[in-house]
Amino acid sequence: MSAGAKVAAAPSAPLWGELRYSGELIRLLADRELRGPSRRPDAQPVLLIPGFMAGDGSLAVLSFWLRRRGHRVAMSGMRANMDCADRSVRRLQRQLRELAEKSASPVVLIGQSRGGALARALAVREADCVAGLVMLGSPVRDPLAVSAPILRTVRWLARLGDLGLPGVFSTRCRDGECCATFREEMSAPLPEHVTALAVHSRSDAIVDWRACLDPHAESVEVDSSHCGMSVHPGVYRALARLLDESQEPAWSR
Repeated sequence: MSAGAKVAAAPSAPLWGELRYSGELIRLLADRELRGPSRRPDAQPVLLIPGFMAGDGSLAVLSFWLRRRGHRVAMSGMRANMDCADRSVRRLQRQLRELAEKSASPVVLIGQSRGGALARALAVREADCVAGLVMLGSPVRDPLAVSAPILRTVRWLARLGDLGLPGVFSTRCRDGECCATFREEMSAPLPEHVTALAVHSRSDAIVDWRACLDPHAESVEVDSSHCGMSVHPGVYRALARLLDESQEPAWSR
């Protein structure tokens, strides 16, 4: 798993806090304004990228909400986000270019956890195709600033990758050449035209919130579980603001 500068320790929030997901979803569904968003005729396309070991289904609620706003939504195609980071970004580059070309418009990238790190790399590599970037609980400053159970899972998967299991990162991804460019992209300045949000929660029990403070993005704090960021009302309000601000006339190549 690729790593940047080590800036944080494991999160101190209790793991039982992650049980808040259902309550966060209920509050979202109970919010009349968020439940029935106004449709934007000029809404920009969006590419969604799930978190570590998660697939596109984890962002189904967010995808539905975005479509109701009028956005053309593309999913990552991931069943489980645990492949080599650079390999994943290269596949996503093709999807991003195709979405931007079909939509004749730059794309807003939204990634949760590890998906936000992949989205950040995309924004650096494919700046002309990107209008906005949202990282939800993404430890871009130190991808290993995670809880002990998650860190054990990371190490276990890396061993499987070392043994040649396809579709899984290896220990070489952390310090080897395969992800050297990706590691640089985690601290590289973002393009000036890309509106970027880095969402964090001090009560996140999976990722240390300090590792999510991207110096090149606007920091947004919510009181959310880690997994619940994809259904948290406060996140949706921040998303609505960014999506409205990042709208611009359609372009073509």
